[in-house]
Amino acid sequence: MSKVLLGMSGGVDSSVAAALLLEQGHEVIGATLKLWDRADDEIKAVKSCCSLEDVEDARATAFKLDIPFYVLNMKELFKIKVIDYFVDSYMAGSTPNPCIACNQYVKFEAMYDKALELGMEYIATGHYARVEFDSDLNRYVLKKGLDKKKDQSYVLYMLSQKQLGKILFPLGSLNKSQVREIARKKGFRVSEKPDSQDICFVEDGKYGKFIANRRPDSKLSGYFVNSKGEILGEHKGIANYTVGQRRHLGIAFGEPLYVIDKDTDKNVVVLGRTSERYKKIFTAADMNYIAYDIPPSEIRAKVKIRYSMTEHDAVIYPLQNGKARVEFDNPQPDISPGQAAVMYQGDLVLGGGTIEEVLE
Repeated sequence: MSKVLLGMSGGVDSSVAAALLLEQGHEVIGATLKLWDRADDEIKAVKSCCSLEDVEDARATAFKLDIPFYVLNMKELFKIKVIDYFVDSYMAGSTPNPCIACNQYVKFEAMYDKALELGMEYIATGHYARVEFDSDLNRYVLKKGLDKKKDQSYVLYMLSQKQLGKILFPLGSLNKSQVREIARKKGFRVSEKPDSQDICFVEDGKYGKFIANRRPDSKLSGYFVNSKGEILGEHKGIANYTVGQRRHLGIAFGEPLYVIDKDTDKNVVVLGRTSERYKKIFTAADMNYIAYDIPPSEIRAKVKIRYSMTEHDAVIYPLQNGKARVEFDNPQPDISPGQAAVMYQGDLVLGGGTIEEVLE
């Protein structure tokens, strides 16, 4: 029997994870991470993972299962590593993924440190992914969750060997319908609770307003230009736009145009036709290779560049300083600096990094 600290969000997934860990014979302590207060912000987030309702839902599950429950205050760390990173990245023209930053620095680093303080041996979450020890590689490996619609391996690519050896994902071999059925049978009040959507600290995806509340200079207007630099109109601040965006540009054009680039030095948003969205080659930074101690000079894999997309064939060339050059076999739309590029071979996550520069 192992001692496990389980991150409990107040949703159905972590509630069922708690029940499964107990059935497996583990000693479980539940913990909700207090990441931010709505009162701290002018914007009131909906479906936040940190609302009072969520804390009480998690507490109710812990009470029903008769396990200890704590609320761990990680607000300052979350502000620095996630919210400030999110705002700064948008202001720099990138499109960050705050869930990855939260997983890296809060859920699987700070929570693990807290687990050690409490005398626990493992941490666990309700993520849909799998961890196994591969005897041939002599390494822990990360694999996709068996429910392909819920698989969350994309946002876990940064996990280290040390972390993977101390993480349990009880839901990795289940699908969502099975999880809800378990919750109903257990009598959990969260059995039909909707999944959280979008970014937990941003109301209804209105990230531009969220950023503007912290950085008034994000409203600095500039010009929309085409790929030739010709002025097409005026934008309302670079932080309000993402690569691939077509709607809500605030200006009418005679044909469909998309955001294909942002230049913070010139304060311009570059628009282009559909064909201009497609690129093949980019560099990535902060590479983490789960499947390799030292990566080979060339890796043939499938690469995923957004959470909601499928992966596509590519070749990865590891470079110095933790970087890599990625070349897709076929051009892909809307490759966005700041997003994660994650490498797969079948269900196996080879590793990944942060898209740095789109080359061609």
